[in-house]
Amino acid sequence: MATTKIYVVYYSTYGHVARLAEEIKKGADSVDGVEATIWQVEETLPKEVLGKMQATTKKEHPVITGKQLTDADGILFGFPARFGMMAAQMKALFDSTGGLWQRQALAGKPAGFFFALGTQGGGQEETALTAVSQLTHHGMMFVPVGYTFGAKMFDMDEVMCCSPYGSGTFAGADGKSRKPSDAELQMAAHQGKYFADIAKKLKVGAAALV
Repeated sequence: MATTKIYVVYYSTYGHVARLAEEIKKGADSVDGVEATIWQVEETLPKEVLGKMQATTKKEHPVITGKQLTDADGILFGFPARFGMMAAQMKALFDSTGGLWQRQALAGKPAGFFFALGTQGGGQEETALTAVSQLTHHGMMFVPVGYTFGAKMFDMDEVMCCSPYGSGTFAGADGKSRKPSDAELQMAAHQGKYFADIAKKLKVGAAALV
């Protein structure tokens, strides 16, 4: 049976989304027959601006182009929320996929989201809903994590950024004062495994119909 390829594609300003991406990859790789690869999107801000923002040095993950998305069997996109929408750097990736949209080259592929928010009211679910429009025009299938993480999602003993739309973390308004908690990282790993299971089943099922 052919390997199911999962792409974890992210943009991260201060490293929070990158950290979630690493845990998502671990979860996806735990599924037999699945191979997950982490990619980051191209930075659109000049180095001078990033320096003033005190942005974190980028990790050594390869930069993806829109055309490379077609090689994946399933894609999880991660980004910071910006006023209820994805960060401009991730939007730039989607904006570059006009040719793929015209051919519906990504149609039928499963996709999902994960996030970083500055505050508890940072718009995680709103950001997911606005991001779904990108998948819709490509004919991709949105795969939310739901409440499959179980009892952890109902835990009120600690602040945790999670929702049925996808895993996430709170970064603090300054982007630095808080790092992903153990619970948030555990949910990210769970999302990776859950998503990979679904993508694998879709690929195996499609092969069986040929």
